[in-house]
Formats: sequence, structure tokens, C-alpha cells
Amino acid sequence: MSATARRAAVLIASTRAATGVYTDRSAPVITGWLTGHGFEVGDPVVVPDGAPVGAALRRLLQEAPAVIVTSGGTGLSPDDATPEMTEPLLERTIPGIMEAIRAAGRATTPHAALSRGHAGTAGRTFIVNLPGSPGGVADALAVLDPIIGHLCDQIEGGHGHG
Repeated sequence: MSATARRAAVLIASTRAATGVYTDRSAPVITGWLTGHGFEVGDPVVVPDGAPVGAALRRLLQEAPAVIVTSGGTGLSPDDATPEMTEPLLERTIPGIMEAIRAAGRATTPHAALSRGHAGTAGRTFIVNLPGSPGGVADALAVLDPIIGHLCDQIEGGHGHG
């Protein structure tokens, strides 16, 4: 563990994965991407959809990671509540990120327009809600790829314009 590496957390919202019905495939994609960007990442937290997502987010925020990436629970199924669990924790929203993520996803599938995720900051932590599918996650990470370092620099108080 490097003393200078930023920490990140991965939160999977999936009742089926949390109960062992299937193995989540998005967490490895997110973890690999974060590690590739120099983040230290612990084991993914997998919780059922709904209120457990909010409780897990609050626990993760106590550890003050630079980034929390969630996957799942952003659609319109009755138990999809990740956006509702995330929004009250955000001090500042970053709507342009979600606009870009949805636009990138729409290039692949019209269903990306149904994603209701949020992006924003809670203290010095960036939180972003990604779709539950590995393809949707890959599309979203491609959007974050060129901006994640600058975003974290700014949240930490840097001005880095360029």
C-alpha cells in the first residue's frame, strides 16, 4: 500500500448477488479500472437493493475514500432505489457526468436513457451510480477515464486546469 495512493470503494446493489443467486460481474470491471488508475480498492461490498444501499454508503463514507462507485439499482424495477439512497448524501451534484454517461450508453442501447443514477460529492468523496450490467459499467468508466484524476484533484482542493 502506497502512502500516497487514493482509496476507492465499490458498492454493488443487487439482491440476487447479495443472496448468492448469481455472481456479480460488474465489481471486477470497476475494481480493475480503479486499480488501473492508481486507487487502492478493498473488496467490493455487495448488498440487497433498497435501504441496505443507503446504510452501506453511509458506512463507506465514514472511511472517507476518494471515490465510491456503485453499480446496480438505477433502473425502474420496484426495488431499484440506489439513486434515492445516494441523493440525500450528496452535498454537490455533478449532473454533467451522468448526462455524459447516459449519452455514451445510448450509443450502445436505448435502455441507457432509463438509468436514474447520480454523481456528486459528499465531503471529499466522489460518488457515482453506474448501471448494473458489465456493458453499462464499461461505457460509464470510459466516460470517467479522462476526468477521474482531475475530478479528484479538484475535490481535494487542487485547481489543476490542464
